[in-house]
Amino acid sequence: METSERNIEANMNELIGRIEAKYEKMSKGQKRLAEYVKENYDKAVFLTAARLGEIVGVSESTVVRFATQLGYRGYPEFQKALEELVRNKLNSIQRMEVTYGRITQSEILETVLQSDIEKIKMTLSAIDHKAFNWAIDTLLEAKRIYVVGIRSCAPLASFMGFYLNLVCDNVITVNTNSSSEIFEQIIRIGEGDVIIGISFPRYSMRTLKALEFASNRKAKVITLTDSIHSPMNQYSSCNLIARSDMASIVDSLVAPLSVINALIVAICMKKQKEVVSTLETLEKIWGEYQVYSGEESSQEGGSAGTNESYRQNKGEE
Repeated sequence: METSERNIEANMNELIGRIEAKYEKMSKGQKRLAEYVKENYDKAVFLTAARLGEIVGVSESTVVRFATQLGYRGYPEFQKALEELVRNKLNSIQRMEVTYGRITQSEILETVLQSDIEKIKMTLSAIDHKAFNWAIDTLLEAKRIYVVGIRSCAPLASFMGFYLNLVCDNVITVNTNSSSEIFEQIIRIGEGDVIIGISFPRYSMRTLKALEFASNRKAKVITLTDSIHSPMNQYSSCNLIARSDMASIVDSLVAPLSVINALIVAICMKKQKEVVSTLETLEKIWGEYQVYSGEESSQEGGSAGTNESYRQNKGEE
């Protein structure tokens, strides 16, 4: 049996064990919830407390009490336990069926945006602030920074690499067209370097192998992933956890992007003088080489003015 299958079985046994231990003391409504969850956990994982209650025929408050009676701090933690059961079981077709089977066309916009908002809130409440601060200091001290993200995570890696390059030296966004190309690009990684690996279910084996390679060469590893149980974390020195949406054919990467934004802003605040100098130089280059159209240039010019105001406020020459 593969490791992922053993983990799923262990998590399922734990959940069923909790339900059976509390079953006799449950109300009739909670017993109906227990039966539904045991038989349909792969559907229940995608339901809000209100929707689960509606399906089973109980109130939302009954669902919340059911979760707490099982020993979870609330419904979100209970739902997270369900997510661990199905994390690697759903393919893209199954995700699409689940998603579009539970919302109507008229509800899509509100449902998706509200889901993204919830992912950011959940990320904010659970993220490790010490790990976040450690990541900032590690990036600032690094000789070289490598950023790797595969497939749907590639835009995140590209975004992060682009902005890190404006404030840090020797930033390399790894091109991920093939496994061999990845190793060729990180062949010189070693002690004093940092690699940032970004991956969410279903996890990328190429990203995982790149982190293993870097760890074996004593580079520091930072991961941006969705769970402490992510296989990405077995090689990392620092785990940044951001919630993603499993219940969609399109991965929700809003929360990870927010964490990346926060990292970049924090690094900029640590290197304010260098950032202002870099932006002023870039403004001159953009203007000289007409990088932007006339309208955009005037708007960007406002940015240069803002930089100058910042310098004056700081009392700089």
